Amino acid sequence: MTTTAKQNEITKQHLQTTAMLDCKHPSIQSLVDKRDWAQLSQYDAIGAIYTYVRDEIQFGYNADDRLSASQVLKDGYGQCNTKGTLLMALFRAVGIPSRFHGFTIFNELQRGAIPNYLFWIAPKRIIHSWVEVELDNRWINLEGYIIDSDYLAQVQQSFGKQCQQFSGFGIATKSLSNPDIDWRGEDTYIQSEGIADDFGLYIQPDDFYKSYGSNLSGIKKFLFRYLLRHLMNANVNRIRAKGI
Repeated sequence: MTTTAKQNEITKQHLQTTAMLDCKHPSIQSLVDKRDWAQLSQYDAIGAIYTYVRDEIQFGYNADDRLSASQVLKDGYGQCNTKGTLLMALFRAVGIPSRFHGFTIFNELQRGAIPNYLFWIAPKRIIHSWVEVELDNRWINLEGYIIDSDYLAQVQQSFGKQCQQFSGFGIATKSLSNPDIDWRGEDTYIQSEGIADDFGLYIQPDDFYKSYGSNLSGIKKFLFRYLLRHLMNANVNRIRAKGI
């Protein structure tokens, strides 16, 4: 196989549809058509899709990390893993290669977003991920999509003048007042300062979760899905609307 053929095969893999990355789902396709993302340059399409997922899919806790992209879109909110699934699917829907980078993060960066009275449910190390997107034959790390701008603004208003490096309320950054979250053709980050373990790269998120599962199991998983995450989301929505 020639070098060009190998590269084409790798690119094809990074554009695949999977159970989680259901790029051809009618709701995904409808959104792409409505926003005219497929008509943009690759640089502008990445920026438009990234900003949409960051700000129009609000920060919140879904029922499971392994939801399909179309389900995350239907929910209208998500966290690192679920918003990342939607981001990857939207990129692939317009022909932009993307891949998955798996990690864990220390749970302390979630304190505040998760109220103290519910913090017992959080494992010490929480499964985390970011999306990598290909542009001009280089891979760019995208993590700054996790926290929507309205929620971030409330945290900044309360803590931005007190410190630069910050960990809490779903954020772990070297600069709370000016985090690297806007698309400029470079890496973006919002939780990277809280990373504990690096599990490496995966072409599909489906493969990662087959290996590592999700964050909770047993009774904790049941309680999270049907009760506790709703309390957590109510807390996040309150912060977004009224501040800390």
